[in-house]
Amino acid sequence: MADFEKASRTHGVGVFLELRKRLRSGLLIVGKDVARSPADVVVSGEYSSLLVFTPRGELSLTLPPGVTFEPGSCIPTPAGESCGEELHFRLRINVTPSTEEEASDNVMETLRAKETYCFHCQGCMTRLLEDRVFKRVLPLPNGNWNSIVDDWCCHPDPFAKKLLPRAEDCLLGDTFLLLARDSSCEHTLTVEEAPVDSEDGQDSKKSCRRVALVSCKSCSSVLGEAVAPGTVKLYITQVVVERAEGDREPETSLNRSLFLEKTIAARLTFHFSVQTPDGKTFLLLWLLNSDSITASVPETCVGGESSVDSPSPHSPSPTAATVLKLLYTSCSDTSTQHRDIADSWEANAIGHAVVLPLKVCEELLQLIEDSNATLPASMRRMRSYEVKRLLCYGQQMTKAC
Repeated sequence: MADFEKASRTHGVGVFLELRKRLRSGLLIVGKDVARSPADVVVSGEYSSLLVFTPRGELSLTLPPGVTFEPGSCIPTPAGESCGEELHFRLRINVTPSTEEEASDNVMETLRAKETYCFHCQGCMTRLLEDRVFKRVLPLPNGNWNSIVDDWCCHPDPFAKKLLPRAEDCLLGDTFLLLARDSSCEHTLTVEEAPVDSEDGQDSKKSCRRVALVSCKSCSSVLGEAVAPGTVKLYITQVVVERAEGDREPETSLNRSLFLEKTIAARLTFHFSVQTPDGKTFLLLWLLNSDSITASVPETCVGGESSVDSPSPHSPSPTAATVLKLLYTSCSDTSTQHRDIADSWEANAIGHAVVLPLKVCEELLQLIEDSNATLPASMRRMRSYEVKRLLCYGQQMTKAC
């Protein structure tokens, strides 16, 4: 784990489950504080639940619709270097193909022309713009298209002119929207110039580039940039876009971590290079798979007096959720292994470059490290990378203690 001290302060994993829908198999990990040997663990299935019996008590893990445990398929498997702390079991599952596709609840992914949308600050949910009806909703070129334009053309860059929206346009980038300013912006947004470090920090002759930052007047959260007169660039991690439906009022607040996870998860490609606006690579992500179903229960929540002597009839069962499984490495890590990885990605043009504000990059890294710390010790690292579960849809997979 990238943050060993933080991981050591977390409670040990009691029971961890990862299922792979495409492979129709799974891995069950039980901490040795819960069960000392494989003979102490019995696994069975009941409707849409996986039942795990241990000396500490019975645990029921709710599985997603269409996923069931194949009886008698759970067998012990070697735990490798973690055999002193964990018990590993392999199992098989049955998956019934769903006739309905998972529906996204992110309106920003399905913006359409001739529909009415309202824009809110993600921090305080203040309405930022008058309701907008777009005549055109157009995708912008890939975020790093400028860097490869020389490979397309044998004459000067014909695309050097900025692509800007007209009054009733919405231009969609990888992580931002370009919109035309209107009169409502004067009451809800502030613009302030801020310096951005030169790409060559050692050259004192080069002056700092200045960026006009756009912030929310109510809570001062940075929302984007004023990229040209009359045009505002709003980062998708900073705003909430909703369809305007009658007099319905938006929620007063949203869970920031969950919002950030789901927003980034919806845009992940195979290799993903997170960069700050000054072009510096902050974080490298490698998508392993998107069909994992996981549930994690801390050791302190498995059995114990609260669940054995006085069980609460209203305590929810831990619920398995669909997640993205990632490898990641922070470019702020100066170790030789991490530096070699970052240099290799840069030299071989690996990774889809996506630009996010520095504060959002830091939030994302913290969220990733927190997730990594909840994994069993045997699953936190793979070679020189750390491992992360990123919520794709559904709710968090924890049980209230």
